[in-house]
Amino acid sequence: MPALATTALLLAAGCSSPPSRPDSGATTGPRAEAAAATATERPLAVAAAPEDTATATARPGATGATGAQAQRSKLSVSSYDSRTRRAVISPDGGADTRSPSPSASPSASQSPRHTAVGDVIASAPAPGAPHGLLAEVTKVIGETAEGTEVQTEPARLNALLGDDTAKGSVPVAPAAFAVDELLPDVDVSWSKTGDVHVGPEGATVPLGSLRLDVRADLPTAQAGTASASTSAAASVSGFVQIAPRVDFRYGGEGAAAAPASAYLGVSGDWSSGWALTGRTDASATPARIPFATLHADPVLQVGPIPVVVNLDLTCYLQVSGDGRITVDVEQQVKGDFTAGGTFGPAQGWTPVSSSDMTSTPVRTSVTTAGSVKAALGAEASVGLYGTVGVVADLAPYVRGEATGTVTGTDDRFEADGSWAVYGGVDLTGTLRLQLTIFGTPVFRRDIPLGALHREWPLAGSDAP
Repeated sequence: MPALATTALLLAAGCSSPPSRPDSGATTGPRAEAAAATATERPLAVAAAPEDTATATARPGATGATGAQAQRSKLSVSSYDSRTRRAVISPDGGADTRSPSPSASPSASQSPRHTAVGDVIASAPAPGAPHGLLAEVTKVIGETAEGTEVQTEPARLNALLGDDTAKGSVPVAPAAFAVDELLPDVDVSWSKTGDVHVGPEGATVPLGSLRLDVRADLPTAQAGTASASTSAAASVSGFVQIAPRVDFRYGGEGAAAAPASAYLGVSGDWSSGWALTGRTDASATPARIPFATLHADPVLQVGPIPVVVNLDLTCYLQVSGDGRITVDVEQQVKGDFTAGGTFGPAQGWTPVSSSDMTSTPVRTSVTTAGSVKAALGAEASVGLYGTVGVVADLAPYVRGEATGTVTGTDDRFEADGSWAVYGGVDLTGTLRLQLTIFGTPVFRRDIPLGALHREWPLAGSDAP
């Protein structure tokens, strides 16, 4: 029963313009225009942000349609109230370190302005803004001991990125996840350079991967039913191992101040090994049992801009069937998946979903007639600055069915009927209204990603 996965956010490495070299005279004419055009076309450099990443600010309207280019700032968000959307903006260290201009009036020097109406601020997680802050200043309220208190409203990424471009995929460090174990028998393992956390039985985890081992008992046939006396206790055990990534693209300014293109998604590599044993008291309505939730807020440095990605995973077991079939199945699964949304001016937001996985049955057994379907999956959500943009549900599964009176084990069976076991994967999801954070036109409703469904035979009475 397969693979948890996922996950999720962001961005690729590019080249920033090299610093200009001293020159004896200004370059003018076609050569200067060509150089400027080349610099504009180069993508912003993208990397995982350092722990002390700086706040970025821009002032739309200062130059051009989207305003001045975003710049690193010595300002920081000292506090933020999500209810009133008021923030206190202060210099690093919480005190004014700038010398007043000689021409400034006494009142101006006594009450320095660190920010102004129209400023757009992008901040890493800060007090009161645990998922980061992307906001525009609408009013300067006044000075406090901590800094300048301002009124804000939500801003859009294109106000900071303007006509710059960025594209890439950034892995999320396993150690960055906060894990909440919802069942007793859940163990977490991960490894990164210079730091290893080992879970059950000294599990070996590749660098950059997160592993969850789980064992859970499942509902068995109800007491008093004909099958209760013969049904074995149903249980599932195994592990999923994932290397989550967040994928991001911004294609510069297009028409009507909207991006020429954009993309936000979650992807990942996974492998798993698991076993399902016994007869469950399942029904046609799937029973979902969450066993762990995970959350991370990785910060990406896109040029001078800290882009905060919010990634949540809910790992679960799910079983459905008719409660009559007994299975004993082991298999190994590995592969990858991608889920997200892409924007273009002509088509708007459209879904992207794909999954490529392979599985190998280790042991397969089906007894008596009936059907059962069991999944070990994950629901992932990825967003920016606290707004969810994409929700994806990846559910690799195993499905067994038998007709007549059947007992089958591997390639041996005795039956007045037939039996089969299949592996498969379901990938579903939704693009959320909040994807307008890129500065794209507003959705009228959430957009389904569509359903990706693949299934393949593992073993059965008709297997070669």
